[in-house]
Amino acid sequence: MALPWLESLPAFAESTSPASFPKRFAVLFMGNGVNEDHWGAEGSGADMKLSKTLSPLEPLKHKINVIHGLFNKSATGQGIHPAQTGSLLSGAAIQRGAIIKAGTTVDQMLANRIGQDTAQSSIVLACEQPMTGYHETNFSMAYSSHISWQTPDSPVPNEVYPSLAWDNLFENRGSLRNMSILDRVMDDAATLSRQIGSSDKIKLDEYLGSVREVEKRVDGMRKNKDRAQDLAKQRNRPVFSMDRPANGLPEDFREHTRLMCDIVAIAFQTDKTRIATLLLARDLSALYYPFLEVREGHHAASHNNQSEGYERIARFHLSQLAYLATKLDGMPEGNGTVLDNSCLMFLSNMWIGRKHDNSRLPLVLAGGLGGTLETGRTLDYVQAGDGNRKVCSLYLSIMDRMGVKLEKFGDAETRLQRL
Repeated sequence: MALPWLESLPAFAESTSPASFPKRFAVLFMGNGVNEDHWGAEGSGADMKLSKTLSPLEPLKHKINVIHGLFNKSATGQGIHPAQTGSLLSGAAIQRGAIIKAGTTVDQMLANRIGQDTAQSSIVLACEQPMTGYHETNFSMAYSSHISWQTPDSPVPNEVYPSLAWDNLFENRGSLRNMSILDRVMDDAATLSRQIGSSDKIKLDEYLGSVREVEKRVDGMRKNKDRAQDLAKQRNRPVFSMDRPANGLPEDFREHTRLMCDIVAIAFQTDKTRIATLLLARDLSALYYPFLEVREGHHAASHNNQSEGYERIARFHLSQLAYLATKLDGMPEGNGTVLDNSCLMFLSNMWIGRKHDNSRLPLVLAGGLGGTLETGRTLDYVQAGDGNRKVCSLYLSIMDRMGVKLEKFGDAETRLQRL
């Protein structure tokens, strides 16, 4: 476990400016678009006005950028769903038929270049199982199920089980699965506590407590997964083919999303990784939301995306960005917070579900990326012309700020203006 920033430690004494801290990048994805009547923002700073769906971000509006009008040209005019998702983070032209071909995504491009500085180059999480087979458009369902691609022909496997994500993060193997991470570092933590000031002791206790709180919730999920594996053996079928919660995934989807966000937060705070993707609801999502009083599944509801029910679905997923951003903003780091040194990007693969319209993408950024990204703004590119509203130009701009300089990415050769 890496230490949080502690002002009384000599090693951290000179580390106060944003440039002193690692930069982190995470993507949160929700498939099938939003309710366009309730997605929007106007103005900047304290005067920024957020729409109903974006309202969970109100307390953080000085640390976000709402970006209107960007699009992924290679994903337009190629058919619905898989073609609109397979190159979302790469801008590549994807291929029909039995052989999948997309492009290395922005998260993996960063992981390949800066991932050697951490225990894991990236983490790729999901709250919904992937699909198999082919869509009616003759594109593989792999394109709808994965947003992170390590190579053009290899999507990064999604980890849907919180317990496995946690074990991979802290290298819990064999008997270590049954041993608390905090027990492993107890002696070191006790020694450190005697060397730091009183305010840092409080900070250290809070830090260790937050790790333990997540660890305890993960332990409960691990028991559910083990029971699911036993049940699958009895039924002679693979676990992934069973419905939630028989497959060991949390029955309450709210608990699943929050726990995955907590794992990303802990991963960033402990510097286990600096790159993460979290697929909250895949394209063609089959998720149900009884707690939102929506009877239809996600995909079916998106075909009536102007409904109040679908607005609640979109707002629920946007609230996960707000939750993760708030957690990171509560982690002090020098003169700022972990959020100030991060960039969280929330986006979907289309704008209007009932039309399968992806001529623009709903997109929000949270965090200042180590002082390199001005926040508290609404940036509108709707009328900027296709050459000036490429989402890949945004990716080039983000990679620049993280020290990865490319001449071209996807269909973009220029950085996003005004960012």
